[in-house]
Amino acid sequence: MPMEIDGQMYYRTSEACRKTGVSRATLFRWLKAGILEKHHKDRRGWRIFREEDLNKIRAEAKKVKVEYDFPGGRNDKGRFS
Repeated sequence: MPMEIDGQMYYRTSEACRKTGVSRATLFRWLKAGILEKHHKDRRGWRIFREEDLNKIRAEAKKVKVEYDFPGGRNDKGRFS
């Protein structure tokens, strides 16, 4: 259940994962990698996320990384590496 602190809505980790469709492991990996510049913690030290943070998580989840893998060891110019 979201909580309100100083007029701002915050979500716990499980809620953030559910609302963004990102697994807990992925979220923690992205936090460790610095995808979210900072994160907030409640008085118990648990991570909490604002709607702005959820939007950043959703945007990261929608990114597509294109990698070329050519059969037979060919590089992108059609030559063997």
